[in-house]
Amino acid sequence: MTAAHPPISHALPYPTGDLHGTLMIQGTTSDAGKSTVVAGLCRVLARAGVAVAPFKPQNMALNSAVTVDGGEIGRAQALQAQAARIAPHTDMNPVLLKPSSDIGAQVIIHGRARMDLDARAYHAYKPQAMAAVLESHTRLREAYGVVMVEGAGSPAEINLRARDIANMGFAERVDCPVVIVADIDRGGVFAHLVGTLDCLSESERARVTGFIINRFRGDIALLQPGLDWLTERTGKPVFGVLPYLHGLHLDAEDAVVATQGAKHGAPDTLLRVIVPVLPRISNHTDFDALRAHPGVDLRFVGPGMPIPPADLVILPGSKSVRADLAFLRANGWTDALARHLRYGGKLIGICGGMQMLGRRVHDPDGREGPAGTSDGLGFLDFDTTLAPEKQLRQVSGHLALEDGSATVCGYEIHLGVTEGPALARPALRLDGDRADGAVGEDGQVLATYVHGLFDDPAACGALLRWAGLGGAQGVDLDALREASIDRLADSMAAHLDLRAMLAPLAPLAAVPMGDAKSAPLPLK
Repeated sequence: MTAAHPPISHALPYPTGDLHGTLMIQGTTSDAGKSTVVAGLCRVLARAGVAVAPFKPQNMALNSAVTVDGGEIGRAQALQAQAARIAPHTDMNPVLLKPSSDIGAQVIIHGRARMDLDARAYHAYKPQAMAAVLESHTRLREAYGVVMVEGAGSPAEINLRARDIANMGFAERVDCPVVIVADIDRGGVFAHLVGTLDCLSESERARVTGFIINRFRGDIALLQPGLDWLTERTGKPVFGVLPYLHGLHLDAEDAVVATQGAKHGAPDTLLRVIVPVLPRISNHTDFDALRAHPGVDLRFVGPGMPIPPADLVILPGSKSVRADLAFLRANGWTDALARHLRYGGKLIGICGGMQMLGRRVHDPDGREGPAGTSDGLGFLDFDTTLAPEKQLRQVSGHLALEDGSATVCGYEIHLGVTEGPALARPALRLDGDRADGAVGEDGQVLATYVHGLFDDPAACGALLRWAGLGGAQGVDLDALREASIDRLADSMAAHLDLRAMLAPLAPLAAVPMGDAKSAPLPLK
């Protein structure tokens, strides 16, 4: 606990130890702010001394993290665990779907890949998935006082109501209260909230205790008539209006964040970094540290766009390496990469991007699509074969650049087994005397299986200097993330009526149930 953020337990209308139960945050749409609201509430409660854990029954995302128990969960739940000041665990996201096509996904249960199913087959599988969800929720309830749950998408998706495990289907099974979040920055916030309620069953509407309006900018007094109308129309209170917070450094759940903060240096002093956006790009959070770096101009290049002149190009992770290789070729990007290297540029491949840099990618069992072999880019002398078992591990070690002292901390999530002469020049030396990746003979190409390559400031600085940014130092991404979580929690403590919103988690005799518009809980 820092001096800047004293405990809020003195401001609660009941002892924090009396807070028990499950509270679910659902949204009117995808990206309404469910992930950030859960993260902020986890930090608010953790500051107050409440034992709180995040939980998302079902997540569909290609950004994932490796847990302490050696499994795989959505990146957002790892962030929420950090907000709760606990280690991420597979029970926090028991069902993770990693799309491999527009209608199919790899199904990960309790952190382990179990099968690949199309949408219809997965719908039939949902009763078994629900059993895994309830099992994890029970374990978290036994270990923590409060379980803060994030829904998925919207509960108003009528076509997904049958066998739902992600929103109201879960809430009904565990009998928990629900708060609905809507993003006012999108427009139509009142229609979103009223329309969502109208799509729910009577019992589902009854468990909605109120609303949060997210990402507001403007004069709150001009919004007040709408808030009054909403409460009168629905009979549900608005627990608060959260302001639009610029500059948060929080892990994205899935969507690529294409913009970055304005850079103050002259354009010709910035290191130009390009990341091609592949159809099945995964773990693009690898580049958050570069987006935050004041000396880096990072740009994501989408389909149909040429790769512009750059100092460094990074091929990201991919859920479907051979399909994304074909996409690279179809967009003319392979020729652009060869030209980039001829002009002296640097090239990094991470995980699936590493596999693309070799001679061939073999998928004999059809793990990521039709069985077969694809030619790689041929920039490094190795071949990759996709194996049945996914390798999942947290790793640490040193970067094999400069004097080899730059530390690296990250994680591996991959099916590939890579072999070839290029591996004799590893990119990383990992703890346990294990080599990883490769550096090309000319020093222009670097490949690694390690995600989070830039997250450690020492490794980030060394890689930027290797790419041409003289004297560069890395940014401390974890410190930026912590500051963002605290800023988010500050905002929620200032703008939400936590007394009313947390009332279902406290003994009724200990909670003054008066006006829902009572003053919000202060932090100090």
